[in-house]
Amino acid sequence: MSFVVEIELVQSEAKNPSIGIDLGIKTFAVMSNGEKAESPSYKKLDRKIRKRQRKLARQPRDSKRRNVTRIKIAKLHNQIADTRKDFLHKLSTKIVNENQVIILEDLNISGTIKNRKLSRAISQQGWREFRTLCEAKSEKFGREFKVISRWEPTSQVCADCGFKWGKIDLSIRSVLCLSCGTEQDRDENAARNIEQVGMGNRHDSKRTLRDCKTISVARPDEASRITVALAR
Repeated sequence: MSFVVEIELVQSEAKNPSIGIDLGIKTFAVMSNGEKAESPSYKKLDRKIRKRQRKLARQPRDSKRRNVTRIKIAKLHNQIADTRKDFLHKLSTKIVNENQVIILEDLNISGTIKNRKLSRAISQQGWREFRTLCEAKSEKFGREFKVISRWEPTSQVCADCGFKWGKIDLSIRSVLCLSCGTEQDRDENAARNIEQVGMGNRHDSKRTLRDCKTISVARPDEASRITVALAR
């Protein structure tokens, strides 16, 4: 038997008018209001997959044991996918329920996974799936979903005063602004800039697109520009 039921959605008021979200690897999402969402750890399952894949490579083709190993690897992959999907659904639902405008950055995922050191970790995060879920749920619950240009210098500009310090090394997690003297957490600062750009309050997209390939990269030893390193 099958039933078709029409449900009228009751739209609740959002707690916050807008929120910017900066996506990462160690911390999956950093919000412009200071909240952070830690991604589930897939390391234990990933190690099991790698171990069984090496075992699979040594086993003769068409053998029963090889088929058993193949099934075990598939189950581990499904376990990772289910864990990730559960996390993304819960997080996207929470964000859409609490915020009227959700703003993300248009990430170049296909380009970032070319980095051999980070490709496996990036692929496990599900950034694209998270964006799709937020967009679909925003439409369902009457929220506004925005995506800003990937060329916006969200990690290169102080969210408080707008001073541009340029590109910084990924190992630098905290920056002391030379203009206003505020110590900025890299990810939280980027999330605040994402929100400001999405709401039309900061940066010139055309200027950003024009200058994106000419900005110098700051190294950890450049104390005049970067004063707070990861080790602190």
